[in-house]
Amino acid sequence: MRDRQTRWTTLRDWAVAGWSALRMPGRSHRGLLPPADDRLTELEHELRRHVAVLAEEIGERNVQRRPQQLAQAADYVEAELAKAGARVERQPYEVLGVTCSNLEVEFRGGARADEIVIVGAHYDSVPESPAANDNASGVAAILCLSRKLSLATSDRTIRFVAFVNEEAPYGHTELMGSRVYARRCRERGEKIAAMLSLETIGYYSDAPGSQRYPAPVGLLYPSVGNFIGFIGNTRSGRLVRRAVAAFRRHEPFPSQGGVLPESLPNIGFSDHWSFWQEGYPALMVTDTAPFRYPHYHTPEDTADKIDYDRLARVVRGLEEVITDLAMAPLA
Repeated sequence: MRDRQTRWTTLRDWAVAGWSALRMPGRSHRGLLPPADDRLTELEHELRRHVAVLAEEIGERNVQRRPQQLAQAADYVEAELAKAGARVERQPYEVLGVTCSNLEVEFRGGARADEIVIVGAHYDSVPESPAANDNASGVAAILCLSRKLSLATSDRTIRFVAFVNEEAPYGHTELMGSRVYARRCRERGEKIAAMLSLETIGYYSDAPGSQRYPAPVGLLYPSVGNFIGFIGNTRSGRLVRRAVAAFRRHEPFPSQGGVLPESLPNIGFSDHWSFWQEGYPALMVTDTAPFRYPHYHTPEDTADKIDYDRLARVVRGLEEVITDLAMAPLA
């Protein structure tokens, strides 16, 4: 009886996931991308600079092998976040005798200031990798977005957070930086209206067959890896659809959304997972990482592999997504 109930639950979850995946609002952009203007080119240069510092000047950064470089990366991220004009809060904790820190900058909202939109990315790397795409690309994005949105007027409070210790062996453990952070949010009774995890967002390909998926998701999505993905669990479906709608309204760039069961492999492989554990709505913005990027978690994940023009377009679109989430009711 229990096995039958389990099978029924799995089938139900997949039916909901398939229907939700097909019900994304708006249409994904097709065809050539519009020419870059001066503002996009400036953003591209800024993103390139951040990735170069993290992946080339600092390189591998983690507790196990490169704790000094991890601290150096934290110092760099803190200094760049501070340029947005707000105080950066370090939230330290200890791992293997090494002090690690999440880094947070907050821009207080207006009418709904007690409701918080979090945009985060992890700044640590796997061993033996400079981690340009995973995840200097995501960190570069939050550094640029924090500066651009620092003077924006919003109803909700916006936080940008750089998380430590997302990679193994700390991912999905109590020592994961975002797990520490999300648990702290819950203990404080904070109202997290939305969380966006920017995870590996800089690699794109127009080659046929360049995109793969865990079975059976590939039946629903394109086989060309030229899009940015918005991925959430079934409880975060409203957030996923809202984010996809805002992105498609404002940015002519291919995009896909997925509302999928947490049981699907790799759906929760980044910092959004930590917020799911506390019952908060959260999604991952990603180029799909190992399902597209051939250099994932290798020494070849270098700065020259990033498509900075397309990364800049994604970041420009995310600025509009965050603005929308911070201003409008999430209904």
